[in-house]
Amino acid sequence: MSGDMKEAFRKAGLAGEPQPARSQRRGTDNTGRAGSRGAPPAQPSRSQTAAAQFTLGENYTAQAEQVIQELKRLLGNDWKELTTSKIRNILAMVSEIYNDVITEQDDLLSPELQSRIEYLKVRLVYECGRETRRPYVVRPFITKAGLLDLINNIGDSRENFKKFSRYMEALVAYHRFYGGKDK
Repeated sequence: MSGDMKEAFRKAGLAGEPQPARSQRRGTDNTGRAGSRGAPPAQPSRSQTAAAQFTLGENYTAQAEQVIQELKRLLGNDWKELTTSKIRNILAMVSEIYNDVITEQDDLLSPELQSRIEYLKVRLVYECGRETRRPYVVRPFITKAGLLDLINNIGDSRENFKKFSRYMEALVAYHRFYGGKDK
């Protein structure tokens, strides 16, 4: 990763570096297991370990509701600064990729789609870094919702991305339901 990217992650308060998709890791197959070339399995990074802790289940809507409720408590009076349009901007990026994902028939995402999903992480980090003055609301939202960790878990799985997209929709819906507004 270039020095500029490391700096962007550092400024956004995110210590980890983006992880390559499982199918792109040297010496691994699509499942992330070491291949037959005798390469030792890669040690999970801190962000991969965190990603394993925050996964989406069949109850992703309940997870989204819980995230929004906790965020509302955490932000207190600053909750009103987390506008629907800020969250919808993130959803728009996800939806653009989703439209292309659903047109593909393969269970595995193409390298081009994987690259776009990886770039989504860059955009999320950028949105965190754009907040130059208090109250900081985007970074707590992205962190509490586990968005970067979840993107790390998508890999080349079409189903994982579809579930992630639905989770994003649920976050926007519950934000609005619990009083999130535009200015």
